[in-house]
Amino acid sequence: MYQAATQIINGQEVRPNGTPLLDVINPATEEVLSSVSTAGPAEVAAALEAARQGMAEWRAKSAWERSTILRRVGVLMRERADAIGRLLTYEIGKPLAEGRGETMGSADYFEWCADEARRIYDVTLPGRSATSRFEIHHEPIGIVLALTAWNFPINLSARKIAMALAAGCSLILRPAEEGPASVAALIRCCHDAGVPVGAVNLLVGSPDAIVKPLMAEKDVRMVSFTGSTRVGKLLIQQSAETVKRLSLELGGHAPFLVLEDADIDTAVTVALGAKFRNAGQVCTSASRFFVHQSHVRAFTEGLVEGARKIKLGNGFEDGVQMGPLATNRQRERAERLVADARQKGASILTGGQRPQAMNRGYFFEPTVMTDVPENADILTQEPFTPIAAIVPFTNTDEIIQRANSLEAALAAYVVSRSGGASDAISARLQAGAIAVNTAAVATPEAPFGGLKESGYGKEGGPEGVRDFLIQRYVHRVAAQ
Repeated sequence: MYQAATQIINGQEVRPNGTPLLDVINPATEEVLSSVSTAGPAEVAAALEAARQGMAEWRAKSAWERSTILRRVGVLMRERADAIGRLLTYEIGKPLAEGRGETMGSADYFEWCADEARRIYDVTLPGRSATSRFEIHHEPIGIVLALTAWNFPINLSARKIAMALAAGCSLILRPAEEGPASVAALIRCCHDAGVPVGAVNLLVGSPDAIVKPLMAEKDVRMVSFTGSTRVGKLLIQQSAETVKRLSLELGGHAPFLVLEDADIDTAVTVALGAKFRNAGQVCTSASRFFVHQSHVRAFTEGLVEGARKIKLGNGFEDGVQMGPLATNRQRERAERLVADARQKGASILTGGQRPQAMNRGYFFEPTVMTDVPENADILTQEPFTPIAAIVPFTNTDEIIQRANSLEAALAAYVVSRSGGASDAISARLQAGAIAVNTAAVATPEAPFGGLKESGYGKEGGPEGVRDFLIQRYVHRVAAQ
């Protein structure tokens, strides 16, 4: 059963009266799952005060206490993975296996950060005299406003919560409106594990009602955002008045390079995972497939065959491998990109339309296209849909230039049998995360983030936790 979302402020479920209602839609059926009462000024003010109190209580705990509690959050997430996964299927449409997998993988972030919380070391250096020393202290930056996208409600929220809590910060989390109940279930895991109730608060509602007033608050010292480049630029502007720290993971349009020495079976397998996971609604999703001319035919045939085998349907049905797109506007985007490419001369080898057998839900067929001209929108605009555009190449220098030609620089993929060749190519690609012979580009133990207009700041690894810390320097000289 679907459990409707509420605001969670200071550990209490809050259902405001008189505020606009938010309809949460099941993308597989187009049915309204629930109507959620959104946050207004009173809820924003209450969440801010709760975060102030929660911050004082949480930062007072020892690193070992915080570590124990964070690890317990991960345990509870694993215990509740089936229930949380079902919420993800209801709200976002992803298959049950993907929803459960997202929850289990997100628990890894809490477990990693549980260890990292104990590794926040102060540093003492010898001074320039026998009686002096230099001290560098690390402290939590303060209250964090966390803003997450709808494509991975649990994963994106878990990253921000785990790292901020490891640093000793408190949070106010505003998730995307498409997936509020799944994120509320994550917040309950935090509170049930022993995180002070004021340290993690959930506000559901519009950016104007929640984000705008909190951006003006001086006590909100940092904003961690995952979403579009357009919104990221607005946050940069809004942060100037109060000089907030920002961590921004913005849009991507990942190139996928199949080199001349690549193993084609590996290339096809990796490509299918990198493109069609979560129906292509992934910031790091491979979008521009640059394939050496010697492999174009075999790679194209393999990708088309694999795409046609993907079972499309309601995520609750057995054997379904790809669900609907999360919203109707996503499906309309897919249709526009296909129409533009076709009008400009591209060949649609498979997919390219709504499945004829499904008259309900925001479904769109896995799509592969070739003969794609350089001016096609699919090669310049982030698709965020299950569309793969194949472009042949012979000159490596030219294709690296094309791969680097966009301001989106979040992720890139390389398939090659040669460690030397893949190293040389990777060193020249402008991307914050590069995967060689694999589709995996984000793990808790490694720093993840983009370059250029894909943002700045890191999530994952020691760097991810340090983003939520400030350094205080003390030069101490012994009293005479």
